[in-house]
Amino acid sequence: MRSLLFSTVTIPTPSKLPNCHHSHYAAPHSLKFPLLTSLLPSKYPFLLKESYKSVKIKALVESRMDPITKPFSVLFVCLGNICRSPAAEGVFTDLVKKRGLDSKFKIDSAGTINYHEGHEADPRMRAAAKRRGIAITSISRPIRPSDFKDFDLILAMDERNKSDILGALERWVHREPLPADAADKVRLMCSYCKKHEETEVPDPYYGGAQGFEKVLDMLEDACDSLLESIVTEQNLGS
Repeated sequence: MRSLLFSTVTIPTPSKLPNCHHSHYAAPHSLKFPLLTSLLPSKYPFLLKESYKSVKIKALVESRMDPITKPFSVLFVCLGNICRSPAAEGVFTDLVKKRGLDSKFKIDSAGTINYHEGHEADPRMRAAAKRRGIAITSISRPIRPSDFKDFDLILAMDERNKSDILGALERWVHREPLPADAADKVRLMCSYCKKHEETEVPDPYYGGAQGFEKVLDMLEDACDSLLESIVTEQNLGS
């Protein structure tokens, strides 16, 4: 490839072209210049001035070949996006920051309904998280079709959430093109728990303070395992 990019091509002399192009021009027998330059479109005239400086052309080619690493994206989903999913977003974000992996992740949360859209998380959940040094700053929003394109992993807090997410996907897939593996992105949050045997994260909305503490305990367990799993599978390092 290197030899091809920086080899030369020979252009016929004007003596072999129609007279109107060379009648007042004494030309050499041939013109030689780097092959890559001959392939560049006319919209790069600034390169023609440096066409013989292969170093600059090489730098341009290599810059176009540099891979862009896309952050791994995770979306946490519960019913109203004011208790469990914003807490999961906050817990996971805190863990990612402590590992210095901020630039390698995109983290968000959503709800399966829009009843609380535009609202901050439940103050009881924010207070419980704050006592653990975790900030919850998200604003409630409902899940949307683009989430199946924008996120690599969509984590539901319970079976009902998962069913509602997949039901929405089934409706949306007939309206607009969505990834073929969209359904495979949806998993249960508790599938990552190691210290808790529950299969669902309970909704603490109608309970007392202990309910919010219980949810945070479960989310810290699941998020810790989730992060380790992603880091290992995606080879993100530490």
